[in-house]
Amino acid sequence: MALFKNTNISFETKNGDTVIGNEAYFQGTLTAKGSLRIDGRIDGSIVDAKIVTVGKSGKIKGDISCEICYVCGEVKGNITALDHIEALTGSRVDGDMRAPRIMLEEGALFNGNCSMSSVSAKGEERQHTKTSKAEAKQQ
Repeated sequence: MALFKNTNISFETKNGDTVIGNEAYFQGTLTAKGSLRIDGRIDGSIVDAKIVTVGKSGKIKGDISCEICYVCGEVKGNITALDHIEALTGSRVDGDMRAPRIMLEEGALFNGNCSMSSVSAKGEERQHTKTSKAEAKQQ
């Protein structure tokens, strides 16, 4: 007798999805190589994540470093994303946001500074400079 009747179930190991549930609490630095959804509470930093989604009931007190960040809950800390950050309706961000693209929906609360320069994987800012054809010939 098989324990699981449906043998077509597969788990995607590339994404490495991690969920912090409604009643879960985590303290410390959380390193997630894949995507991460937070519906509970985290006191500490999140690093190396691909996609971080802070659900409506999610509360983070610490910094977030990822590729893409979606905020529906509360973040008290700085958010650094390599691609973009979206603060959705009903969210609250108390801290600085740094990403090449940042979107704040109507109804999102944001208290902090905003920087839209691109950020390298090491957290170093890269300046986008455009060189005209005339300047390129002179160099």
